[in-house]
Formats: sequence, structure tokens, C-alpha cells
Amino acid sequence: MAAEHPSINLGRTLGLAVVLASDAPLLLLDENLAIVAASDSFCEAFGIDPDLVTGQTIYDLDHRHWDLPRLRSLIDATLSGAADVDAYEMEIETSAGGARCVVIKAQRLDYGDIHHSRMMVTVIDVTEERQNEKRHKELIHANAALLHEMQHRVANSLQIIASILMQSARKVQSDEARGHLSDAHQRVMSIATLQRHLAQSGGGAVELEPYLAQLCASIGASMIYDREQLTLTTSVDPVSIDGDMSVSMGLVVTELVINALKHAFPGGRPGHVIVGYTASGEDWTLSVSDDGVGMAEDAERAQAGLGTRIVQALAKQLRADISVDDAAPGTRVSLTHTAQIGRKVAANDEASKAAV
Repeated sequence: MAAEHPSINLGRTLGLAVVLASDAPLLLLDENLAIVAASDSFCEAFGIDPDLVTGQTIYDLDHRHWDLPRLRSLIDATLSGAADVDAYEMEIETSAGGARCVVIKAQRLDYGDIHHSRMMVTVIDVTEERQNEKRHKELIHANAALLHEMQHRVANSLQIIASILMQSARKVQSDEARGHLSDAHQRVMSIATLQRHLAQSGGGAVELEPYLAQLCASIGASMIYDREQLTLTTSVDPVSIDGDMSVSMGLVVTELVINALKHAFPGGRPGHVIVGYTASGEDWTLSVSDDGVGMAEDAERAQAGLGTRIVQALAKQLRADISVDDAAPGTRVSLTHTAQIGRKVAANDEASKAAV
């Protein structure tokens, strides 16, 4: 029988030394899958007596709890050279700690001796990590359900407030006070509508088309008394936007639509109001157009009536420019956002902060 090459013996000796000195949970197996060496961390992790582990096959461990078809398939494939097992996760029942979730990595060690192969097996216990992940997912699910319920309750509360405002508007004698209460009613209803869409979307992106359509339906229901005379419709690109942006846009639409319905059609004049939104990439335009009497001759009055401080503040939040144009007939108020406008608004904000 030919003597083994010294490098083969050296390789086996180094493999054995690595396992015995390692802090990782390692097993060194021979060609018969008998355990040549096991690291202390492996024995400690799985409650195995280090004095009895050597000489057992990997399947004999812990009263044969490790004798599993999946593990056999993995080990056989690695030993034959067909594959290396890298991070395969499975469950193993143990006598000490019940079911353990482990990640197994098996690698054949090539010493140049086809008759006496070795295999290095790493077994990492990830039970606690998986339990933490499960608890984390359950917590996220519970929080999502709580947020969903809270959004519904907020929307219901806002509708109650809106109803109280409308009842108050009907009772007051002052036309001016009645108008202010009616406007407040619509502002609250726009937020309530958004809350419902946020609840339906799970707190993520809001589909703008149904949101603005429902918002306009709500405004029209309380402000349009003759639908054959006045109509309010939407023409919105099918896009989704984040919740904060939809809040601002909803309030802008509420202000501009209320303004158009109150001032564009005096004396029972018939007409039409359109809420539009177009988008191309990150650029977008939000508009409210009417075919009413048009802008007042006094430009300052027109600007005050159409571009309230609320709309101006919201436009700034949205990093958009406001424009008021003659629609011939009627008026068109637009908020336009482009990358250039966004940079300009951001620069103006920085300048204002620096001045303060």
C-alpha cells in the first residue's frame, strides 16, 4: 500500500485543528460521515456531550434526531461532489431545547485523496433570530391594523365635525358667518375624504383619480343645488401620490372649487367646473377651471379671491407656482411643479431662513 503524501496528512491535521480551535459550531466528517471532530461551540449549542460525539455519524447525533431525509440529501450531494450546500435552512428537533431552526453549510475538503475525503459542516442556530423576525412581523401587522382603525375613526370624527359645522351654518343669521362655516365644512370634509383613502391604501400611496373624484362629489353635494345648471367633474391622470402630497392637493382643490362655485356663476348662471391633473415624470399640473363670468377687472381683487393664503402656503409646500389665467370664458387656476420650480422654491426657502 502506497504511503500517503505528507501534504495529505498535513491537510487533515490542519482541518482537525481548525475545528477544535474554532468558536463557530463546526463538524469535521470523514468519508463515512463519522464525526472526526466537533467544536465546543457546536456541542454547547445543541446540548451534545463532547466526550461522546467523536466516532458517531452525523445522523446518530442526539438519539438520531439528526437523521432527517433532507439532511441526508444535502450531505450526500456534497460528499459526492455534486454540490456545495451554502446556507440551507431547516428545523431539527433536539432533546434539550425542542425544535431548533438551523442554517447548514457543508463543504467537501479536497486533500488529493479520493478514498479518504473530509467534509466541513457548519451548523448555526438561528432560532432566536427567526422568532424575533416573526414577532417583528406580527408587530408590524398589529400596528398596521391599529393605524387602519385609527384612520377610520379620524374620518368618522371629521365627518361628525363637518355635520356640526353645516348645522351651525344653517342656524346663523349672518350671511358672512354662514359662508365661513360652509367653507370650513368643506375643508373638514376634504380631510375626511383623504383619511378614508389613506385607510383603503393601507397608509401608502393614494390613487389621485378616485380621491379627487370623491372629494369633488362631496363638495358638489353640499354646494350644487341644481345639477342641470352646474356641474363639477374631474379629468385626472391615473397616478398615485404619497399621503402628505394628497393632503395638500386635496385642500388646494377644496379652496379653488369652493371659490369657483361661489363666484363664477352669479345669479343662477349655468356652468361647469373641471378639476384637472396631468403628470409627466416628476412634473405635474393641478388645475381648477370654470366657464363662468371670468376674472374681475380689479386684478388685485381677483388674486385675493382665487389665490387665498391657504392655497399659496400649500403651493409652497408642494413646490409649485400658481398661475391665474383667462379661460375665455371663465378662469383657470393652476399649480405647476417642475424640477426647475422645485429648485427655485427650495432656494427661496433657504434665503428666507438665512435672512431670519
